[in-house]
Amino acid sequence: MPGSPTDARPPVGESASAAVSVADYLWFADLALGGMTRIVDDLGDELANRRPPIAGVNTPYAILTHCLGVLEYWGGATVAGRSIERDRAAEFTASGPVAPLLERAAAAQRRLADDLVGLDSWGEPSSVRRDPEDPVPYSETKGAVLLHILEELFQHLGQLEITRDALRAQP
Repeated sequence: MPGSPTDARPPVGESASAAVSVADYLWFADLALGGMTRIVDDLGDELANRRPPIAGVNTPYAILTHCLGVLEYWGGATVAGRSIERDRAAEFTASGPVAPLLERAAAAQRRLADDLVGLDSWGEPSSVRRDPEDPVPYSETKGAVLLHILEELFQHLGQLEITRDALRAQP
């Protein structure tokens, strides 16, 4: 597949690059997070904590909680180099009132902006181990990590939209 991490590529810094400002990047991250928080807020405490009748589907609350974990790990630990504590498994069983979750989401958005201050997008990310069996670009540069964050946020926004629709379709 063209652009695959397995394609031969010139060494980092020697290839053409695409630049994006931190402000533009945050606009897209905020777009995805804003969509997720609106959905969870609109669903309210009861529906946001309910699983639709589809095997393996998470609750809207858990999906947003997981995305906050994504921001903390990938933005905080790998881009900013912050020491973090993350219980990824617990993200998928999280539940509770919506209002504090929305406050955590707003704080995570602010934290991501702080994590990107002084960003060196060509810098090597912390806490990412290269795996020759699974070569991924986000093991190489912080800029690729940021793209991975957007990939996760928009993927989970779509999942959350489908989950919302399934919950609302229930009698």
